[in-house]
Parts: sequence; C-alpha cells; structure tokens
Amino acid sequence: MTDESEGPLVLSERRGPVLVLTLNRPERLNAWNNDLEDEYFALLDEAERDGDVRAIVLTGAGRGFCAGADMANLQRIDRAAERSERPRTRSFPRSIDTPLIAAINGPAAGLGLVEALFCDLRFTTPEAKLTTSFAPRGLIAEYGLSWILPRLIGTSRALDLLLSGRVVKGEEALAMGLVDRVVPADELLDAAVAYATDLATKCSPASMAIMKRQVLRHAETDFAQAVAESDQLMLESFERPDVKEGVASYMERRAPDFPPLAPPEDRDDLGIPMTSADVAEPREASWTSR
Repeated sequence: MTDESEGPLVLSERRGPVLVLTLNRPERLNAWNNDLEDEYFALLDEAERDGDVRAIVLTGAGRGFCAGADMANLQRIDRAAERSERPRTRSFPRSIDTPLIAAINGPAAGLGLVEALFCDLRFTTPEAKLTTSFAPRGLIAEYGLSWILPRLIGTSRALDLLLSGRVVKGEEALAMGLVDRVVPADELLDAAVAYATDLATKCSPASMAIMKRQVLRHAETDFAQAVAESDQLMLESFERPDVKEGVASYMERRAPDFPPLAPPEDRDDLGIPMTSADVAEPREASWTSR
C-alpha cells in the first residue's frame, strides 16, 4: 500500500540482471514507515520469483539512504494503540536467497542502519553518516542489532556505536567493518550495480543462495556441524547442472549460463534451510505505523 500524497514509496528499475530498489521519501530522508516497508518487501518477493533477477541493489532517493523510523510516528506512540500485527518479521530481507547490496548514499540512522545491515554487503560514500541513534532517543538496540553488530565489528565497537549513538562516516565505517566499499558519491550506485552485475553474470544463483544460507545458519552452530553440513552440501552440488556448466564455461573460456533458482517454495533441493530467526512469520509490535 502507498501513501497517495507521496506516490510510490519504493522505486524499481531493472539494469540487466540487477534490480535497483530506491526508497522514495526524499523530503523525509526516506524515513521508514509501514507503507514503505510493505512496498519494499513486496518488491523483494517479486524479485525472488523472477529468475531473470540475479542480484538486488538497495539505495535511497535524494540525499539520504534512510533516516530511520519516521519521527512523526514516534511522537505519537501509544503502547496499546500502536502495537499491530505485521505480515512478516522486519528481518525479512535477510531471508531472501538473491544477493542484496546496500548503496548507502547518505544518512543511515536507527532503523535505516538496521535495514542496511540486513543486506549482504554495503557500499557507501566518504561523507555518508551512519549511526545507531537509539540511546539518544531513549530506545534500545532494535530488530536484532545486538546480534548483528558484535558479529560484524566486534563486541567493544558494537557497544561503542550502540551506547554513544555517535556518527561514523565512510572511511571509519570501512575500517571497522561496518561497510565493505567506500566510493565517491557520484560513482556509488554505478559501483554497486557493477558489483551486483558481476555476481549476476558470473556466479551460480544456487551456489550463492546456498552460501548465504550457510553463513547465516553456521553462525548459530559449532565448527564441527558446519564442516559436516558443508561436506554433505558439496556432495549434493556435484549432482546439480550448475557444476557442469561452471566447469564447461571455464574450459571453453566463455561466460557461464547458469539456470535460475526455482520459486522459493520449491527450493528444498538447496539442501539447507533458512535460519529460524529469518523465517518470514507474522510479528507484533510495529513502532513505525503510518
């Protein structure tokens, strides 16, 4: 659903095998609300079912990526009235098998930073400002950020960003592992799309989907279980056409032509489930109501 006064809250553009999604509330620095979330998640659903979409880039319109939850909504929170069941968990983007890359073009604060961290990789600019922003607003580490941040940048750095709510810019964010690339602002989207295009044209969708699931699942297991499951997955991979195509394209010195993924409900053959924390189930308590 969209806010009629604003038009589409998420823009969608195809660039070959890459889908570019743009959060589109530029006058509010793309602040998050439930309508925007619904449009974003619906577009992710569509992309997961489109075999021609092999990678996704998420960015923001105007000068911001996402300023977090819409402050106009936070100002009128009523604990009873604002609790509402949402169709899926806010971490839904972590559950998709298609590679998802954030192009952080400007401020990413609070929930905006969380959504960037739900992506697989993050590109940003030298001047983009990133902040958890929760403590100065009297909030807590929302939507699993207390799980993600320590695993991404270490415990003490995670606590630094959470307790202080201080702003970090591109180069510091890169040095601590919060982002993966820093590029000039006028090159950001093209750089992210170029990387996504490499994934889309050179890598097996099945391989990438399985590896995404491995990384998320094995963060919750011990090393021995990860090795045992990986050994089994490797044996299963030999039975897929992707391996034959990967070897043949290498020997023939040509670009590979990998088959698309099956629809999400038919992906049991990938051999590894999505982690329980990222299954898209209904949830209560949304504090970003329209």
